[in-house]
Amino acid sequence: MPPSPDPAPDGTRLRRELTLVSATALVISNMIGTGIFTTTGFLAGDLGRPSLVLAVWLVGALVAVAGCLAYAELGINFPRSGGEYVYLREAWGPAWGFLSGWISFFAGFAAPVAAGALAFSEYLGHLFPSLSVGTQAHARSAAFGWLHFGNGQFVALGVIAAFTVVNILGLKLAARLQNVLTALKLGILGVFLALAFTVGHGNWSNFTLAAPRTSPHSVSAQFALSLIFVMFAYSGWNAATYVAEEMRTPERTLPAAMLLGTGLVASFYLALNVAFIYALPLESLKGIVRVGAAAASALFGSKIGGLFSGIMAAAVLSCVSAMVIVGPRVYYAMAQDGCFFPGAARVHPRWRTPAQAVLYQAVASAAMVLTGTFERLIYYIGFALILFAALASAGIFRLRRRPQWKRLPAVSWCYPLIPTIFVGASLWMLAYTLYLRPTESLLGLLTMAAGLEVYIRVFWKAD
Repeated sequence: MPPSPDPAPDGTRLRRELTLVSATALVISNMIGTGIFTTTGFLAGDLGRPSLVLAVWLVGALVAVAGCLAYAELGINFPRSGGEYVYLREAWGPAWGFLSGWISFFAGFAAPVAAGALAFSEYLGHLFPSLSVGTQAHARSAAFGWLHFGNGQFVALGVIAAFTVVNILGLKLAARLQNVLTALKLGILGVFLALAFTVGHGNWSNFTLAAPRTSPHSVSAQFALSLIFVMFAYSGWNAATYVAEEMRTPERTLPAAMLLGTGLVASFYLALNVAFIYALPLESLKGIVRVGAAAASALFGSKIGGLFSGIMAAAVLSCVSAMVIVGPRVYYAMAQDGCFFPGAARVHPRWRTPAQAVLYQAVASAAMVLTGTFERLIYYIGFALILFAALASAGIFRLRRRPQWKRLPAVSWCYPLIPTIFVGASLWMLAYTLYLRPTESLLGLLTMAAGLEVYIRVFWKAD
């Protein structure tokens, strides 16, 4: 089908250029990246048994699919850029829409971009130790202890700057780069998995070996908390909703891209975790951030493992690229509605991209690179995103009452089971995270409170 005609020849609107392939690639790239290459080491120590590590990834997949289906129905009814911002605004009012976009700015995109850039530096540190973020000998703290300057941080800042420039120069260029990075990532992961189980020096007996748990919490409580890490890895399942306004046929492309992308990624995640445990027992994986590099070295030796580590670093880049594409579209949509700083709604007259919104996100990400630690960023990101994803999915119960509402058959089957699964699982995770990780949870709530204050003082208009 030919692309839809440009709705605004005067250059004030975004172009409808994304196909199903590009939208699916965006979902896959948002999902496969920082999370899968960094979180299993934390899960190994917290859960202590291979069966529980695999189970938490499977449960995360089911929760992600449930959320994906709920968002797909919301997306076909509101085919606009903005994702949760649009859905919460429609379901619960403009204040909730603004808060969703505010949280997306900090926890949804700026923080994950920072975490991904830091993970890229950490993987490069396997080849060049001086670039490792955790190498204290090369980290120079500023006068304030919470600011960190080191080689790893400088590499991360360079990554953010490079993708910012690419995304200002045009969506078509950014999408092409995204497709290449996604194809490279999937190809390399496919080769890694094929070689791991054929010529890799692994051991199936690793699946029978438990490791002493490092978590002081009960298994059930820790399982809920560990889902935060897993859901961070799955968090890109909703990526396509943020660029719906730039899809050629959003009513068909959006649901298909989300389901195809999520299903493919879930399969990869389960297979990769089997490969990680096949390569090393949980005891040897505990606390390792660059778990993919450790597994590659164990399977193929240090030289080949180093090669895979470098390629996995490139795979992390595709995740950063995808989030730099997606995030500014949320702020663009908000600014169009008068709910964000006006510059975010400006489209570059030549490149037709939300250039100022891209720059806003880059500045916030750079700040987080210099102030955050990887683990704390994950809990902060997870708590805030799960809270607002649950609120958006819960909106479907209210919005379905509208006349002429388009119902997705997969959601209508056993309704309200699918949105209830997602909302219920989210509340379970949030309760345990608030109780067991209060600092990061309260930081998420404080971000929300600050957003509410900004909305009341700057954007709220009395009737």
